[in-house]
This record gives sequence, structure tokens and C-alpha cells, in this order.
Amino acid sequence: MAKVSPLMLAPPLAFAALAILFFIGMNRDNPNELPTTLAGKQAPDVEITALGVKPLWSNETLRNGNVKLVNFWASWCAPCRVEHPNLMALQAEGLQIYGVNYKDPARNALKFLQNLGDPYEGVGADQEGRMGLNWGVYGVPETYLLDGDGSVILRLAGPLTNRELTERLRPALAELN
Repeated sequence: MAKVSPLMLAPPLAFAALAILFFIGMNRDNPNELPTTLAGKQAPDVEITALGVKPLWSNETLRNGNVKLVNFWASWCAPCRVEHPNLMALQAEGLQIYGVNYKDPARNALKFLQNLGDPYEGVGADQEGRMGLNWGVYGVPETYLLDGDGSVILRLAGPLTNRELTERLRPALAELN
């Protein structure tokens, strides 16, 4: 009986492991979205500064008993402009939305809100990106759905498109209500 060198088994085993990883990744709900470790946990601390004279919000706001969205955005972000009409519509429906302006000059952020409308109950700036880092933001826009106790229910990475609203956000909101 011929001996098989362990080095001969390495390529097929590496290929099989890689194929399994690809298969698992392709069968996720949204294969482009990284999962959040915050789901089901209390939202991290709010670390924002004032953005002009806009109303600021805090940790207590996250636990005010109401379902809410926390939206990370920036004026330099093209997808943020795409999702903005949907944020305005959600605000018109009565959903509380709190904004975090991410690594953006205040004058640009304020002009963005002046030109496109302000869907936020409160908004603040995260100039250094510390809050974004603590929340696991890897790019804007990102939106988090929180329950009345301030626990993260859902993370939506990327713009809130009609598809995201229909397939993910609205069902999660219905479950909370």
C-alpha cells in the first residue's frame, strides 16, 4: 500500500473548505451585508456633538419607550441622497428618526438638510467617527431599528431603498407593533 503524503491532501481540503464558505455566504439573506453583533443588545452610547442649532439627542432618547431609527449619514454620500426621500416618508408616517452626521463638515451637513429636508427628531455630529466605530458602522448610510428600550432589532447597511423598506424594515416594524 502506497503512502499518501499529507501535502497531497492539502489542496483538495483547502478547496473543499473554501467551497463550503462560499456556499454559506451565498445563502445569507443579503450576501453583501456584514451581520451585526448588536442585534438583541442595548445600543452603544451616543457620542455626538451639536450640529448647528439642530436638536441634539442622547442615551435617554434611545430608551424613551418608542420604536425609532438611528441613521448614520453624510452630505458627501451619494447613497444618502438616494435614501433621503424614504426617510422623509417614514418621518411623515410618525416614525422617530435620529441622525448621526458622520465625518462631515457642519456647513455641508446643514446645507444637505436645508436642501433635501430634515427627517430627524434630533441630529448630531460624529466628526471623529468614534460613535460609528462603536456601533459597527463600516460605511454610510447605515440605519439601525431600535425598540422602545433601546435594543437593536435590525441593522440596514446601505441606503433604505423601497426594497429594503418592503422586505426588511416594514416587517420588523410590524413585529414590534
